Amino acid sequence: MTIEIRPVSPAETMEYLRVLPYANGLPQEEPEPSAWYAGSAAWPPQVQKTAEELERDAQELLADWFRPQAAFVDGKIAGASAIVSVQVTVPGGQQIALGGVTATAVLPTYRRRGLLRKVMSAMLDDCRERGEFLAGLSASEATIYGRYGFSPATFQHRWEVRRTDVTFRSELTDPGALHLVDGAEAAKAWPVLHEHVRAERIGEISPLPGKWDGLAGGGLPADGSGPAHHLVHRDATGAVDGAAIFRLPWSPDPEQAGVLQVEAFEALTSDAYRALWGLLLDFDLTKRVVAARRPVDEPLRWMLTNPRALKLTRTRDNLWLRVLDVRRALEARTYAGTDSLVLDVSDDLYGGGRWRLDAAPDGAVCTAVHTEPDLSLSVNELGSLYLGGVRASELSYAGRIVERTAGAVSRLDALLRPDRAPHNAVGF
Repeated sequence: MTIEIRPVSPAETMEYLRVLPYANGLPQEEPEPSAWYAGSAAWPPQVQKTAEELERDAQELLADWFRPQAAFVDGKIAGASAIVSVQVTVPGGQQIALGGVTATAVLPTYRRRGLLRKVMSAMLDDCRERGEFLAGLSASEATIYGRYGFSPATFQHRWEVRRTDVTFRSELTDPGALHLVDGAEAAKAWPVLHEHVRAERIGEISPLPGKWDGLAGGGLPADGSGPAHHLVHRDATGAVDGAAIFRLPWSPDPEQAGVLQVEAFEALTSDAYRALWGLLLDFDLTKRVVAARRPVDEPLRWMLTNPRALKLTRTRDNLWLRVLDVRRALEARTYAGTDSLVLDVSDDLYGGGRWRLDAAPDGAVCTAVHTEPDLSLSVNELGSLYLGGVRASELSYAGRIVERTAGAVSRLDALLRPDRAPHNAVGF
């Protein structure tokens, strides 16, 4: 058996696609309802793509931002993945390059041969050569990617509330106005809105080209949840400062009927936030509102007279991070205080090292040292800590960080603490 790991050529994109679950009809998600999905199914139906659909998709993969790699066994593709070039917003507001791992699979008949490890190593090497010192992914199965240095860094909730249980603590005084718009108008509003959001939100991802193009075309989703409806909020000047995408799926089951599913929601101001939720939670002829892909620190709960009305129904990790260059990553973000710590960071793929982090609110300097460390951790833990969505004290209590100097874990927590929990509504 001859194994070759290399990039996929344009002529091989059709063969590359046939390896991927979303194209060949094999499962692509864990068989559990996910927090990214507002419906009740575990995942949308798997349908094998036709030759015409594969050919269309293959043409879309020829863009320079899509970098597929494959494992060729005796000349045929047996496993594959790809890196997409995106940006992520880190504490301090800098938007840095991130190698986004996507479209990953190994054919069932070639499992347990180390093909995925070889492909992943080639892709991470490619990221490092291009100067991308962070890699990220959304894990379809949680037990796979830790072995390559990835670890959860952002999380998302799915929650629901009965319409009759909703009462706001104060009356709405909105200087703006809400509008139901068509998909074409929504497709113009969302890119502008998202650029404002990701400039401020830690963990947010830049959209792939054509992210919102499908809104203008309409159409029905494969899961039968009905057409998308588009709601926008305009401020007193007429500028869009909030938007939502929701569906009203029909169901023959009275328990599932009358559900309003919120698929996407963004607001730049508290007025827009309050106005959008005010309508969505009191939409005529509905019984229950379900919202997916929501941040873990959703403020809506605290706007209600009964905070228990908002019930969490699912939670899941979202963005997994992998630090590829410790020094550059730690120097790219800002910190909540001023302190100096020595970190001993192990890395099975690229070797470990000790780094003195001299951190401050306006940035940091990270220097390779040989002195005794204050803390010992692996690159996995560093990925979870990096955006501030996971506390060092949690990982220490779980035995994943070793405190060498008394109080060092608390000091690291104080440095990394963000004002808001990191969140990414957009993926790749």
